[in-house]
Amino acid sequence: MNIIKGSARVLGEEVSTDIHCSSKYLPGKDTAFIATVAFDNVSPGFAKAFVKGDVIVAGANFGINSSREQAVHIMHRMGVAAIVAPSFGRQFYRNAINNGLPVIECDIAGIAAGDAMEIDLAVGRIAVPAKNIVRAVPPLPAAIGALLEAGGLIPFLQKHPDWNLAA
Repeated sequence: MNIIKGSARVLGEEVSTDIHCSSKYLPGKDTAFIATVAFDNVSPGFAKAFVKGDVIVAGANFGINSSREQAVHIMHRMGVAAIVAPSFGRQFYRNAINNGLPVIECDIAGIAAGDAMEIDLAVGRIAVPAKNIVRAVPPLPAAIGALLEAGGLIPFLQKHPDWNLAA
């Protein structure tokens, strides 16, 4: 999971968790359905055109507002490989990591929809080779890398039942 290759799928700034999964679909609809209409409020057809393994590239404050955990589950259903944005809502960031979805804070200038991206989580590098864009980002801390590699916090704890939370 250290290397991610996918096309950029671009969203704007201040994309809240209410936009990820509109409250008009909650409750009563499962994440499989909502994944087909995710982000329609800001980009109609975004989810339907999304290809598994693509990378969401968004403006500042991605995932702000509520702690709606369904937003992360919906992105898993869509096949989002990672999200790159200058900043994230803290609750969303934590939910993403806990659910095994890489979120990387990075300058997105010059990255456009459809650009082929390469993300190296271990080294801390985001590249758009066709545009000679290379951004250095801090490599993931070992603990976050272990959570992502396991698929999230619960799978990590299931694989490591003796792991000491207090340590």
